[in-house]
Amino acid sequence: MTKHLILVGAGHAHLTCLKGLRDFTAQGYRVTVIGPGSHHYYSGMGPGMLGGTYRPQEIRFNSQRMAEAGGACFVKGVVARVKPSERKVVLASGEEISYDVVSFNIGSGVPTAGIAFQNASNVFTVKPIEQLWCARKSILAQLLSRTLELVVGGGGPAGVEISGNLWRLVRQNKGVANITLVAGRRLLAGFPDKVRQKALASLQSRGIQVVEGLHVTEIEAGRVRLTSGPQLPFDFLFLALGVKPPGLFRDSGLPTGPDGGLLVNEFLQSVAFPEIFGGGDCIYFQPHPLDKVGVYAVRQNPVLQDNLLAALKGRPLRPFQPDGAYLLIFNLGDGRGIFWKKNLIFSGRLAFWLKDYIDRRFMRQFQISGELAEAE
Repeated sequence: MTKHLILVGAGHAHLTCLKGLRDFTAQGYRVTVIGPGSHHYYSGMGPGMLGGTYRPQEIRFNSQRMAEAGGACFVKGVVARVKPSERKVVLASGEEISYDVVSFNIGSGVPTAGIAFQNASNVFTVKPIEQLWCARKSILAQLLSRTLELVVGGGGPAGVEISGNLWRLVRQNKGVANITLVAGRRLLAGFPDKVRQKALASLQSRGIQVVEGLHVTEIEAGRVRLTSGPQLPFDFLFLALGVKPPGLFRDSGLPTGPDGGLLVNEFLQSVAFPEIFGGGDCIYFQPHPLDKVGVYAVRQNPVLQDNLLAALKGRPLRPFQPDGAYLLIFNLGDGRGIFWKKNLIFSGRLAFWLKDYIDRRFMRQFQISGELAEAE
């Protein structure tokens, strides 16, 4: 009987598999790709799309076309549950699909469980990335009618990039807005102080107010309440409060890490079910925890492709080696960036040029389905 591989999600860690689907289908394996939509957006360029540096079609992959061109079946849907003992995934529609080998690359979401919501509108989480395009269009529709109050919750890299690119959006379109970043305990806590100071100086020099020592606790219509009671009015609110894997694995009774991510070994394989694999933000790497940054998903690409093919053939697996330090570059929204790798830290136009070059090179590698010619 023909063996069946399911790829759940078409994120960064599955891109090599999607591009190389013929390596599976040409050998007689049946492949199904399951995703919530026909496209996958590259998170590293999301804030730039919000600010207007990139068009939507420049930062996304047409995963449905990639799948079908490689001889796979694309199913539009969301996996709501896994039945590992039966080797089945259950879609939100109730449909069940059997597998011999399955791999998950479903990303992460912004945790909002600790925030009370009351009749709130115009609230956008930074994931899924598509929401940033919706936010941009909504802001543009109101920008010239009055001074807008734009609030960002979260003091990590995403909060910094969203705040800076909101400034670009307003400035490029000749609007007026007050932008406030509620940074939590401290802006860029855990980063080198030099990185933090450069980000703080960049934001404040453009009139972006940075509030430290307070967290978002409650959101109601047009108003956000902070720790200890202060309130801020908002027309648009962005939540960049870190990321967390979805509850799918825990709800399905699969072993997970403390953050709820699928617990995998050095082969990116479930510690309990050898036919289940995963990559990217949705896993917890048992050998040692990995930061939730896209570079690890990109590095996992070739390992997942090799191991999924090996699992189908019953051959030995290849270990994933994270390879230590990685590069981070923040897009500040003003044509400048902050570059950080090990002890090398600098800011300016060169930093953003490098980020833009690296991101566009990555996109060219996997945009093989005519994405740039698509409509927005």
